[in-house]
Amino acid sequence: MAAPVVDAEYLRQVEGARRDLRALIASKGCAPIMLRLAWHDAGTYDAKTKTGGANGSIRHEEEYTHGSNAGLKIAIDLLEPIKRKHPNITYADLYQLAGVVAVEVTGGPTVDFVPGRRVNEMTHQFAREKDVFLMRRKDCFSQGKAHPERSGFDGAWTKEPLKFDNSYFLELLREESEGLLKLPTDRALLEDPEFRRFVDHYAKDEDAFFKDYAESHKKLSELGFAPRSSAKSDGSTAAATLAQSAFGVAVAAAVVIAGYLYESSKKTK
Repeated sequence: MAAPVVDAEYLRQVEGARRDLRALIASKGCAPIMLRLAWHDAGTYDAKTKTGGANGSIRHEEEYTHGSNAGLKIAIDLLEPIKRKHPNITYADLYQLAGVVAVEVTGGPTVDFVPGRRVNEMTHQFAREKDVFLMRRKDCFSQGKAHPERSGFDGAWTKEPLKFDNSYFLELLREESEGLLKLPTDRALLEDPEFRRFVDHYAKDEDAFFKDYAESHKKLSELGFAPRSSAKSDGSTAAATLAQSAFGVAVAAAVVIAGYLYESSKKTK
């Protein structure tokens, strides 16, 4: 499918959708699952073949029923009324905008959003293990509370899981955090020298974490998409930055902090 024409009407509908997303996410407490939907849609990008990415294909049954996408049909269904109200917006743009708004609503940094993603109407022959490091951490790191039916683990990472801040790093540095979940992969961030310096840095400087997070989130949301306003940041460049450079990989791992967001299952099931 051709890329959408991002004209004045398209931008008007994007802003309308943004307002509706704020209301939906605030009322339903569904920020975590919206963020997870955005990440998993973008995470299909394959740097070698330059296919996949943020193209809305996760709405197809063959994808959302895949094990690593368990529960994401909830988010897809919640977004349908907004899609019907603002029909010009592609699913690809809507899903990424939902992730951006999820961070904003919970007090996180402003993530730059450039519309114009095309939609893939065909389902992928897919395996979810792609070249983006972040995606390899799988479901339990994509939301602030692990759910046993999705990851095999149960628990929250922080004391205030609906607040987007740097408390994940602070908790990680504490020897014991009663009642909070710590997985072997969390501890690995402390044991690896490259990751450890970012944990220490972000624990001390929330502004630095917010800045790096916003940049990393934007790159992830544009995998497979070359926005006109940032043509240098095409899919392959973003993937290389996230998956190969020491800084990019560390930031990508840190991106899971958005996972503090607690999924209010009573409201989204």
